[in-house]
Amino acid sequence: MMACGVGVYPIEYRRRGTDQGMCGIAGILLPDARAPVDEALLVRMRDTLVHRGPDEGGVHTEPGVGLAHRRLSIIDLSSGHQPLFNEDGSVAVVYNGEIYNFPELVEELQGAGHRFRTRCDTEVIVHAWEEWGAACVTHLRGMFAFALWDRKRATLFLARDRLGIKPLYYARLDDGTWLFGSELKALRVHPRLGDRVDPSAVEDYFAYGYVPEPRTILRGAWKLSPGHTLEIVRGCAPPEPVRYWDVVFGGPYAGDREAAAHELVERLREAVRVRMVAEVPLGAFLSGGVDSSAVVAMMAGLSDEPVNTCSIAFSDPRFDESDYAARVAGRYHTRHRMERVDAADFALVDRLVSLYDEPFADSSAMPTYRVCELARRQVTVALSGDGGDEALAGYRRYRGHLLEERMRDALPLGLRRVLFGTLAALYPKADWAPRPLRAKATFQALARDSVEGYFHGVSILKDAMRRRLFSPALRRDLQGYNAIEVLRGHDRNGPGHPLSRVQYLDFKTYLPGDILTKVDRASMAHALEVRVPILDHLLVEWMCALPPQWKLDGGEGKRLFKTALQPHLDADILYRPKMGFAVPLAGWFRGPLRERIRSAILGPVLGDSGLFDRDYLMQLLDRHQSGRRDHSAPLWSLLMFEGFLRTLSRPPGGAG
Repeated sequence: MMACGVGVYPIEYRRRGTDQGMCGIAGILLPDARAPVDEALLVRMRDTLVHRGPDEGGVHTEPGVGLAHRRLSIIDLSSGHQPLFNEDGSVAVVYNGEIYNFPELVEELQGAGHRFRTRCDTEVIVHAWEEWGAACVTHLRGMFAFALWDRKRATLFLARDRLGIKPLYYARLDDGTWLFGSELKALRVHPRLGDRVDPSAVEDYFAYGYVPEPRTILRGAWKLSPGHTLEIVRGCAPPEPVRYWDVVFGGPYAGDREAAAHELVERLREAVRVRMVAEVPLGAFLSGGVDSSAVVAMMAGLSDEPVNTCSIAFSDPRFDESDYAARVAGRYHTRHRMERVDAADFALVDRLVSLYDEPFADSSAMPTYRVCELARRQVTVALSGDGGDEALAGYRRYRGHLLEERMRDALPLGLRRVLFGTLAALYPKADWAPRPLRAKATFQALARDSVEGYFHGVSILKDAMRRRLFSPALRRDLQGYNAIEVLRGHDRNGPGHPLSRVQYLDFKTYLPGDILTKVDRASMAHALEVRVPILDHLLVEWMCALPPQWKLDGGEGKRLFKTALQPHLDADILYRPKMGFAVPLAGWFRGPLRERIRSAILGPVLGDSGLFDRDYLMQLLDRHQSGRRDHSAPLWSLLMFEGFLRTLSRPPGGAG
């Protein structure tokens, strides 16, 4: 995060940072090039994002166009304010992100004749657009969401980074007006957007626990998908988003495993190195898991000073990894801070609803919020280990899926539907039993094709539960739509190997829709910038091209990664069972949150929505609270949805 000033880039600037990581953007494009933009409305849109940039706001309006920006001033910034313009003022940009290769791009663009007035990565985007047009995004290495207005071309250009680390929402209103913003709350300020819930998004939410890209929970509003751009030319037909990048699995690798392990560490070290460029306090999340520990190990080797690390502990040993984090911190002599989080930290429930705009059912958002809060007391920028599970096959569900695939390959689908469908119907549901004895879900998965089986495994509420949950009116509105179509759509472009296939699906859905959304909103709530080295697109491209059997081998996920890290981390850090960032929902809903969940599930908000079957809501609740079933995940999803519906009755505002 670097102060910007007039002049050319000195050589030492390559060791310094950029200035725009912590930002929120918003804007309006009117169909009439002569019409004035309502600046007060634009400012209200912008200021719903004050938590993303609490220190400074910029706005620019001209006939037919308005751009707005919020920024966190890390140090005394003398220029680089946004919107930022080219030399003649015909091109303007508002931007949220970090372009890590911007010094190299400055050198290239200056060689092509472009003149720079600042030392900010933001200005690179303006000149890259002038030089390469829509292809400018292919030259950028980093995380970004930006909107660029080119007056001469009457074009608004929206772009989002390859993996979806930074968010970007947009809408086209019925009068032809376009809106965009970093979060959905900015769009909701506009009175013409409306708060009509999309029935298909409700179906998606109760299947996945989030609303996958490009849909949002509201009709008429969309997320720009990762690796996509949207080029809106005034006076032309509404465009479709264009994909400029996709993750590719498989491909020849010239070396052996040993060479690949060595190269993996070197590539990770380089991805970490470019993200350590900053003039503000910088640190890392350290959970004690493989990915965050690997990032800290690389940081320690690149820093002359002790690395700042933080972690949280839980009173419940089933969820507590703090001892492992402390061991990694001790090995690398980090400045480590750990705080214990009360297992009954359910006071955050309402806070989470306001943060996420859409219903969001990942309960690990609660500890994520707390670890971001802890980190911000110590640092302004934190590196995280997100992305390793998707790229290197770390999720436990991948192992189960491959085992099921072997059975699917052995028997034709028609026979499996009859055989395993019958067994699934006869076998009792046994939430209380050890995992190997919970065969009902396995039989159900084996009666399906590959995508159906994976969808069944990741769904929070299975197909039959959603059919019973939804009211007849909602089922009619869905017109036969099923959330599996999200996976089916991505599967058409996916790889052939069964492991790579489900990794690809997670890159398209779970990673941006859940993991990165969770971290973005939790960190922005505390004005904390999070950088994600394992999701450097160059590293991702290389990792995903490796042979699948090097990633998941002998039932061990991340096999190559763990082998590569053996010189850097202890074996019991590398090879212990994965724990995750969980919270004890089942006990909460039978104990301290018993009445809270009853009042929410059976109360007027869900009841009056017309979306749900009240009798089934009562069944879910009673079966859980009696101990006969573990319906904690469906109940949490309903609690979050109830909170979301309550927000629709309130004007949108910042999450700060």
